[in-house]
Amino acid sequence: MADIFLARAQTDLGVSRLVVVKQILPHLAASSEFSDLLITEAKLAARLDHANIVQVHDLGRIDGFLFIAMQYVEGFDLAELLRRCTRTKTALPVQYALLIVIETLRGLDYAHRKTTEDGFALGIVHRDVSPSNILISFEGEVKLCDFGIAHANDAVTNSAYSEDVIKGKAGYMSPEQAEGQPLDARADVFAIGIVLWELLAGKRLYKASPEAGSLLEQAKAARIPELPSRSLPLEEQLFAVVKKALAPNRDLRYPNARALLAELERYVADSKLIASPIRFGEWLLDRFGNELIHQRRERERAAETLEEEATEPGGPDEVEVSVSGVSSKLLPPPEDVAGGPPGPSSMASSSRVPMASLVTESGQRMRGAVWFVVAGLLLLALLLYILTRS
Repeated sequence: MADIFLARAQTDLGVSRLVVVKQILPHLAASSEFSDLLITEAKLAARLDHANIVQVHDLGRIDGFLFIAMQYVEGFDLAELLRRCTRTKTALPVQYALLIVIETLRGLDYAHRKTTEDGFALGIVHRDVSPSNILISFEGEVKLCDFGIAHANDAVTNSAYSEDVIKGKAGYMSPEQAEGQPLDARADVFAIGIVLWELLAGKRLYKASPEAGSLLEQAKAARIPELPSRSLPLEEQLFAVVKKALAPNRDLRYPNARALLAELERYVADSKLIASPIRFGEWLLDRFGNELIHQRRERERAAETLEEEATEPGGPDEVEVSVSGVSSKLLPPPEDVAGGPPGPSSMASSSRVPMASLVTESGQRMRGAVWFVVAGLLLLALLLYILTRS
């Protein structure tokens, strides 16, 4: 649904940070229904401030480009971690699998219970809890991203998406979501239940085939196989938790993320399968350290190259960089960003290429005001000089 860029936000005082800019694809941004719903959902998501949720920094439209600026998590998503484990034949320890799910549930619980300043429930439902939306930093932090974007996706027909995207969504749908029914927190409970089932089973829950049918058909039926035994401590207790989270009838499911979180924390304490983000980060570094360090250095060099080219007088209009094998053309910020949207922060952009850097429009206005005051003082001094001479 978007082109994604690594960008740098910078204040007038030189404080900078890396952010992620998602520029919505033109055919989606052109849909007023999609845009209105995305903006509404992004405003709700911007209220979420939690250690296990990716923060939304900014939302706007410049030169027809609709964009979201979000917190940058240096690492990879859960889907990529599982691919790395498969490629290197590395087993993901159960305690870290449980940690990933528990940390994700903390973020979901916070979002589900979020209220307005007046105490009214916002009724936030993620709608797309899946491995690709669970981000893991190199330090072992776990963050859930893209709140509300799935709701905006519902505003357009499936023909706007590739078959892979549709499959990815259907593979983690609750039966009520697959049927197109109204959703509440229990849909997210089912989705994270699928993630937990797959981490414990070491395979996908749904696989499309002529015999089983499409992923969407399987999601509607919600036939959940029994988990294979792994000789875990108190295994029956854990499997019972997973079974309840994946109850096809949502009235028999955990009512919210908090209830499932409490049960999993109880199991972790009873089984002594305790882990922490620090230990998880150490495990990631121990297993994939060389790759991670190379990836980080590659990103740092790409950012340095971009900034050097952008600041050189008469430098090229475009700088092509390669980060982790993905080539992106980024532009330095244009000289004039006065046309940006009002607000404390605006996105420097070009009409040719998506945004590549962040600047503060307030700083532009402040510098203009300073020059206006200086010009006024000079004019006043000139008038006083003329009067004294006459």
